[in-house]
Amino acid sequence: MRVDLLLGLQWGDEGKGKIVDVLTKDYDIIARFQGGPNAGHTLEFDGIKHVLHTIPSGIFHENATNVVGNGVVIDPVIFQKELQQLGRFDIDFRKSLLISRKAHLILPTHRLLDAASEAAKGKAKIGSTLKGIGPAYMDKTGRNGLRVGDLELPDWKAKYRSLADKHQAMIDFYNVDIQYDLKELEADFFKAIERLQDLAFIDSEEYLYQALKSGKKILAEGAQGSLLDIDFGTYPFVTSSNTTAAGACTGLGIAPGSIQEVFGIFKAYTTRVGSGPFPTELFDEDGETMGRVGNEFGATTGRPRRCGWLDLVALKYAVRINGVTRLMMMKADVLSGFETIKVCTAYHYQGKQISHLPYSIEAHYLTPVYREMAGWKEDLTGMTKASELPKELRAYISFLEEELEVPISIVSVGPDRTQTIHR
Repeated sequence: MRVDLLLGLQWGDEGKGKIVDVLTKDYDIIARFQGGPNAGHTLEFDGIKHVLHTIPSGIFHENATNVVGNGVVIDPVIFQKELQQLGRFDIDFRKSLLISRKAHLILPTHRLLDAASEAAKGKAKIGSTLKGIGPAYMDKTGRNGLRVGDLELPDWKAKYRSLADKHQAMIDFYNVDIQYDLKELEADFFKAIERLQDLAFIDSEEYLYQALKSGKKILAEGAQGSLLDIDFGTYPFVTSSNTTAAGACTGLGIAPGSIQEVFGIFKAYTTRVGSGPFPTELFDEDGETMGRVGNEFGATTGRPRRCGWLDLVALKYAVRINGVTRLMMMKADVLSGFETIKVCTAYHYQGKQISHLPYSIEAHYLTPVYREMAGWKEDLTGMTKASELPKELRAYISFLEEELEVPISIVSVGPDRTQTIHR
């Protein structure tokens, strides 16, 4: 019985979609286990760029079935748009895409609540994507949520109305000026629900158990990154779900003992979208170069990503709490041309030097301690073998492997699925 996990180890945007696409040929099932359409998994092949928000990244492979697990929150309107964008690729969604009945739905009023809550916070806002993710998870834990399985019951619209009316009262309580036409939003929502109902709903925990029992291989796909985990991330500037390895068990209904490999994805540098602490953030020409060369804009929001040197303290933390067995380094090509590469190896924290992630990493508590390494000038994007990589990059990789005590098995040198070097 084999389940492998694929997780982001930073603040999201590490390149999980590309690697899932690359690995899918080795698996029978790709199962997304948490998060919502605030995710933006980018895949590129045959000269076409694809951005997926809810649909698992194995959807372009005929050999794999794609499961949206119970830990995911689904916005039917965004989901419908994803299906439309994939329409020209002749994908049999009834066969290749299965939806857990226990997955929760994002209502139009969830998105309005998100906007009202952020507006009420003023300067203290957390940088929400305003997709309604947080309010949907709040209803889930508050035992009020509307689930996919409810759509098979005759009274689901009454459940919807009761919850939407409750949300309306909460929006009014915030007393902020947000403009919306709920009737128009609801018309789009109900139309999208009809499209969702065309797909196959499953009891996903039973489906996955039987799949494992019959010898099928499952790759669990995470969204966002470990430093955005609701428990172990940089709270409160986090997402609303468990993005770490434990989230795969609760988000799919799989037993911990069935998990074998844990693949951890990280960039050769660090980025962050939205608000929150970022110890290695750069405000100089180096940071601007990373953002420009790396095309660092959010795949979902379009917001520019903040850029900085690799934070090894935070990365070690993520490796440990996830039990990572293999690492995959993304965007090594972006660092080509830097005379010197810096790596944060410790923090000066309240008068001490520490090498672990403390309770708070706000800038007024700490400063990063850097190690400098030689950079490289070679263009990596056409390289296909590990032996072709410049010696400075190989030294960088070796240093990281020694510090993290986990092998780096893949180095990505470009956005296309072919620009992937296996070591």
